[in-house]
Amino acid sequence: MLGTRLTLAIEGGLPLPEAGRIAVFAPRAGADLSALPKDRVEVVTGFRPDHVAFERQGYAVKTAAEGPYAAALVCLTRAKAEARDLIARACAVSEGPVIVDGQKDEGVDSMLKAARGLGQVSVPLSKAHGKLFVIEGGDFSGWRAPSGQVVDGWQTAPGVFSADGVDPASALLAAALPPLSGHGADLGAGWGYLSAEALKASPKIAALALVEADHAALDCARFNVTDPRASFDWADATTWKPARMLDFVLMNPPFHQSRNADPELGRAFIRAAAGAMTPRGVLYMVANAHLGYEAVLAENFGEVERIGGDRSFKLFRAERPSRQRTPAGLGSGKGRQRGQA
Repeated sequence: MLGTRLTLAIEGGLPLPEAGRIAVFAPRAGADLSALPKDRVEVVTGFRPDHVAFERQGYAVKTAAEGPYAAALVCLTRAKAEARDLIARACAVSEGPVIVDGQKDEGVDSMLKAARGLGQVSVPLSKAHGKLFVIEGGDFSGWRAPSGQVVDGWQTAPGVFSADGVDPASALLAAALPPLSGHGADLGAGWGYLSAEALKASPKIAALALVEADHAALDCARFNVTDPRASFDWADATTWKPARMLDFVLMNPPFHQSRNADPELGRAFIRAAAGAMTPRGVLYMVANAHLGYEAVLAENFGEVERIGGDRSFKLFRAERPSRQRTPAGLGSGKGRQRGQA
C-alpha cells in the first residue's frame, strides 16, 4: 500500500524538504497520504471522483500542477505514456525530490529501469506488491506527452480510454442509432466520438450533455465536438443530475475501476440513466458480450430490447425508466484506462 511504503521511506531517511508545497500526482481515492504533512500537500488529479474525495478530506486539490513545488509524489497509472508524462511534469515543477510509487502489476519495475537510464534514482523500497523510488536529478523532458495528440482526425490524450483511435464498441453503437430528438446525454462520453456521431446524424437533437469524469478526456471532447448543441460536464456520471429530465441517454459504460473488472460500475451507469430521464425516455447502450446487464436493465426499465451486436459486443434499447435512486460514489469516465464495456 502507498501509505505503508511512504511511511517506511520517510522513516528510512527520504529526503523530504522541511518546508514548501508537495505535489501529489494522480492518487486514487482511498490512497493514504497521511505520512505527508497535510497542510503542505496539493493533490493534482483530473479524475472527478478522486478530486472530490481528496477535497472532502480537506486537501488542496487542482486539475493541473502550479509549481514550483518543494517535492512531488507521482502515483503511477496503468497507461505507460501517461505515467511517463506524469513523471516528466513532476520533475519540471519540483525543485526537490520526485517520489515515484506504483504496483508491480502496473509496471513500476519497467518504469524504474527506464528512469535509471535518464537520471539519479535511489535504491527502491519494495513492500506490499509495490515499489517506491526517488528521482533526484536527470532529464526527463523527453517523457512529456505531445499536446494535441490527433489520431485519425480525433484529438485524444495519453491515458484516456481508447487513446489510440475509435473504440469499436462505440462505433458499433453509433452506427445502430436511430434518428434522435429532444434533450439527451452521453454518460461517460470520453473524448467525444459517440456524441459527435449522434449530433451529426440527428439534426432534431435539441441539446446533448457530454458527461465525463476525466478532465483530460473532456478537454479532448471540447475539441472534437464543436456542435453548438453540445455541453460539457466534468462529473461522475453515476451521480450526475441533469438540469432537466432527458429524452434519451447514450452510453458505452466502463467496467473497470482498476485492473479488476467491476460490473457494478456499469450497473450504476444504468441506474443513473434511468434516474435522469422522462417517463418516455430511451436508453441506447453497448456492452461487452460477456457482461450480464440484462437483469439491472429489466429492474430499471419497463421495456428492454436487444437491437444488435456481434461476437464481442451487444446493443440494447431500453425505455420506460423507473427512475430508481443511484448509489453514489462509484466513479465514472473512460479516462486513465479504466477499461470499457
